[in-house]
Order: sequence, then structure tokens, then C-alpha cells
Amino acid sequence: MFGIDTHAHVFHRDLPLARNRRYAPDYDARLDTYLPELDKAGLDHGVLVQPSFLGTDNSYLMECLARAGGRLRGIAVLDPATPEGELRALDRAGIVGIRLNLVGRPLPDLDAVAWRDFFACVAALGWQIELQRCACDLPALVSRLRDHDLTVVLDHFTLPDPARGIADPAFTGVCKLAASRRVWVKLSGAYRNGPHGRAFARAAYPRLRDSFGLDRLMWGSDWPHTQFEATETYAASRSFLDELIPDEAERATVLAAPRDLFRF
Repeated sequence: MFGIDTHAHVFHRDLPLARNRRYAPDYDARLDTYLPELDKAGLDHGVLVQPSFLGTDNSYLMECLARAGGRLRGIAVLDPATPEGELRALDRAGIVGIRLNLVGRPLPDLDAVAWRDFFACVAALGWQIELQRCACDLPALVSRLRDHDLTVVLDHFTLPDPARGIADPAFTGVCKLAASRRVWVKLSGAYRNGPHGRAFARAAYPRLRDSFGLDRLMWGSDWPHTQFEATETYAASRSFLDELIPDEAERATVLAAPRDLFRF
């Protein structure tokens, strides 16, 4: 069965860290640890997402993509001033999108000239924008990104207010974004949605499935579960997917749905 883990991170403690990081790990999460997890889960491919604490230095990500021999794709973190030639080089190396991790950060002015020019290059490459932000801000942000003809991927069940879950009006607003068919949702990191995150995910999945369709959902392990390392494992994340989507055919569709999006 073809399957993709669309959200994992690799790093080690000797890498230079971003100055404005919110968190820094005290352990290593290396490629030679991640790939066996993929094998044990019976998954063909994975997607490495640049961790926020490494900032825009994507060199280790690129090294891992090269070592994986085409099994992996990458989502980079980039400055909007990145030259077009560098973007093309990243594209050839297996980068298929950029991440905007805006949790706990001021919202950038996406209408500024630098961002507009950057997004034009991103759209020309056919890359995606992976967006992490609370659900209340997602409709406006996605609207801005869609103005640039970009495909958007929303992280971690879209992060509505943990106290309200699917009753949060923002979650309903996010579900309306499905109409464009250019927005995807990651079924990943349920535990990032508050202390009852898995219960929320069970309630959210049918709504997301009915709104977006199985072909616009994707699964990610969120390995190595940064800041939740003490309670989460790859095996537990994969097992929760079976619980969340007990129908084998439905689950297989979600695992394979983003094949073209990630160019596998």
C-alpha cells in the first residue's frame, strides 16, 4: 500500500539555531532514526519540514534529502528575499514548498512587495505554502495566499480554540475554505490541540472529511513530536491514524492522496 508521512522533522544538537527561536531541543532526531520508523510503519515516502528553531538555514534538510535518494521531499523555511536562482536550486533538490509557522508571532504583511514577488516565484515553481496558525486567523491568511494562486496546506487539524474544539466558529470558517480545492489539511499533531486533542481530532475528522474530501486530507506523524517527546512516539501516532480512520480503504486514500502534491 502506497503511503506518505507528510510531516516530520530532522535535526541534531550541533546545528546552528535561529536567534528568535521559541524552543531548542536537547536531543538528536537524525535521518537514520527517522527512516526505520517509516519502514516499520510500512510507508513508502516522507516529507521533512524545516523546524522553526533552525530558521532559514535549510542545509541539514537538504543534506538529508540528498542522502534519502528520492524517498523524501522537503518543506523549507525561507526569507522572502531569497533569490529566484536559489529557489530553483532548492526545487531541483527536492523542496516542494515553504512553511509559514506563525504561531506566537506577529502576522507578516503578505501584501508587501517582497512577499508578492516571492509568492510569484513560489507559484511559478508549483510549490505549496504550509501554514501553521490558529484557526481564527486562517481564512484571512488563506485568502491572501490564494490571491497569489498558491496551494495551501493547513497544519495540525487547523488549530481551533482548544476550549471550543469543533464548536469554535473559526473551525467552521476553515471548513468553508475547502470550496477552492486548493487547500489541504494535515491530520497531524492532534496533541497540539490542547489536553483533549485526540478527542477533538475524533470529532473534527468527519467534519474535515465531509468538507474537504479525502483527496484533500493528508497524514503526518509529527515525529519527533517536539515538546511532546515524553508522551508521544511514532508508533502511537501511526496507531492513532488507524483509530481515527478505521476504514482501511478510506485510510489508504488519505495516506496516498498527496502523492502528486509532493511530486512522488
